[in-house]
Amino acid sequence: MAGLPGITAGYLIRGDRPCLVETGTSTSAPVVRDALHHLGVGPGDLATVVVTHIHLDHAGGVGDIARAFPNAEIVVHEKGARHLADPSRLMASARMVWGDKLDVLFGDLSPTDAHRIRALGDTGSIDLGGGRRLDSHYSPGHAKHHVGLIDSQTGDLYVGDAAGVYLPATDDLRPATPPPDFDLDTALASLALFRSLDPARLLFSHYGPVGAVPQALERSAEELRVWTALTRQARADGLDLDHAVAMVRDRTRSRYRAQQSDDASAEVAETLSGVASNVAGIMHWLDRTEKP
Repeated sequence: MAGLPGITAGYLIRGDRPCLVETGTSTSAPVVRDALHHLGVGPGDLATVVVTHIHLDHAGGVGDIARAFPNAEIVVHEKGARHLADPSRLMASARMVWGDKLDVLFGDLSPTDAHRIRALGDTGSIDLGGGRRLDSHYSPGHAKHHVGLIDSQTGDLYVGDAAGVYLPATDDLRPATPPPDFDLDTALASLALFRSLDPARLLFSHYGPVGAVPQALERSAEELRVWTALTRQARADGLDLDHAVAMVRDRTRSRYRAQQSDDASAEVAETLSGVASNVAGIMHWLDRTEKP
């Protein structure tokens, strides 16, 4: 993503019905396609493509991957399905937020034929073959079209962005609270749901597997509370968004090794979980739910 490795993960579940979880951006789609071919998954072999939500770093490559693998069913929560069939509104909104950076970071989401899309409700199941399932659980808070996915055989839980952003190089775990959908109470409830599923591992879309499940989920909840408390304080002090971002960046710097580094890890952290985006999302939630 954006020329940086180790940012966004796509996961191949091997089996009787091979399944790809997350496509990454459209600019990453050729990398994903070639990797699948290298692993022996030809154009007619992929049975399912499922995305945890429709943000462009997770689902931006859906249209391209759907064309490359014409037999694959595309699975998404029902609140995101129409945007995969007709991404014009989603792309217009993204262009307003990102401007010219959109082309570098994400590229364009191509439409997917509506008849190939299966929309999930608050729970659902994806057949992986041989009695194995990928069970979907609605987990908003980060986004209203977000699901977590747990493998019935391995216990692996694909957490999308609902548990935040994990940076394996520095062992940092940062929140992901962008506007307009972030809701603290809903986000914490999603983490509680994940705990109740008793997963064996958390598979982060950003980036990679984490085996210490209870500790990681508790840390995710702590990060949400810390960032929300700091943003609430900035709002109570009457700071505008730019000054609130500066304050939160300064007061969270010591929490993350990546932010104390001079190498590319700081750039990766900001690309995946930008302070400005996180604070704006929390501010938006506070403006909806709390009086100034």
